[in-house]
Amino acid sequence: MNRRFFIRSGGIALASFGVMNIAPSFLQRTVLAEARERMTGARRKTLIAIFQRGAVDGLNMVVPFGERAYYDLRPSIAIAKPAAGNAETAINLDGFFGLHPGMAPFKSLWDSKRLAIVHAAGSPDNTRSHFDAQDYMESATPGVKSTADGWLNRYLQSKADPDGRVFRAVSMTQNMPRVFQGKAPTLAISNLADFTIRAGRSSASVQGGFEQIYDQAVNDSLGGTGKETFEAVNYLKKVNPAQYQPQNGAQYPRTPFGNRLLQIAQLIKAGVGLEVAFADLGGWDTHVNEGSARGQLGNLLQQFSNSIAALYTDLGERMDDVVILTMSEFGRTARENGNRGTDHGHANGMFVIGNAVRGGKVYGQWPGLKTEQLYEGRDLALTTDFRDVFGEIAKRHLGTSNLQAVFPGYAASDAKFKGFLG
Repeated sequence: MNRRFFIRSGGIALASFGVMNIAPSFLQRTVLAEARERMTGARRKTLIAIFQRGAVDGLNMVVPFGERAYYDLRPSIAIAKPAAGNAETAINLDGFFGLHPGMAPFKSLWDSKRLAIVHAAGSPDNTRSHFDAQDYMESATPGVKSTADGWLNRYLQSKADPDGRVFRAVSMTQNMPRVFQGKAPTLAISNLADFTIRAGRSSASVQGGFEQIYDQAVNDSLGGTGKETFEAVNYLKKVNPAQYQPQNGAQYPRTPFGNRLLQIAQLIKAGVGLEVAFADLGGWDTHVNEGSARGQLGNLLQQFSNSIAALYTDLGERMDDVVILTMSEFGRTARENGNRGTDHGHANGMFVIGNAVRGGKVYGQWPGLKTEQLYEGRDLALTTDFRDVFGEIAKRHLGTSNLQAVFPGYAASDAKFKGFLG
């Protein structure tokens, strides 16, 4: 198998070139599955979920510059109202909301209606613990710590995968994230180039190189999938991911986060059956010296938006079938603190990106920032439960028919969807 051919053309071309017999079994099944989908007119959908760990300041990320109270609450760190020719002011979106000036790459996505924003969204639970809030968001059961699996794993369980795709769900992280834990097989790969991997069902995991994976009785650890996991990842090793070249002029930041998104694009293009991908970026806990147009938050938002914009550009027409969703465990206080930062808050902003997204709009009811409108007198109030955002993507994009199985204990329904997907 020629590795450049594989990367550029994807696994589907294997069949037409008569090399199916030398491809590993996992790839043969994936190729045949894609062939069936094309014959029936079906198109495989992919979700890329990105977690901003540490609680991003949604009010400085998506700026309500049209509200006077925003400036009263943040005399030192507020983002100035849009001003032509001034690169340190908010990027105007709709006359009321604007993007942080460090997020310039998102403006073209907004203008082309590929980017939607859901503001004042999050968990109805009032915890301000990072650990608990992340657990609740990834399990999608706010206030319930006993939930065994993550919502994306429950989604995978809700839709049978007769082709047994090894790379159906991949997290580009060092450890298996909470959102992927559960009965459905998932993988966590820290880097395609060195193939340090954690894989398994529920909490079972194996870490190390290929020889270590094989030596550590992976058939038991991976619930019977160990041999094929080894085969699949070893095949990607031969493909040589270090040779990957982004397309359409995409330029990923040379950071760990940028590299994770680059490798997600590589897996999508490789045609290995990726359906759900996950990545995260930390550092958003800005208690001290948060900055306004520049500084701690601005640097992170620049890396965040540049990386996602590069991923969108790189995937090109494949974004017809891909949705990128961003989330963070909670927002931050509406009022800046004495250290020119912000403390743990409540509601926040989420981004949804894709060619099928009804973008160019901020969704959700804006609650306002006057004292009497704030949650517990200090935070942006919640008007959209994050499960309604997750649910819309799970049903209208990924095609699950059983929302109750994905979001147990919650009355998820189309009536609660915001409408950012058709």
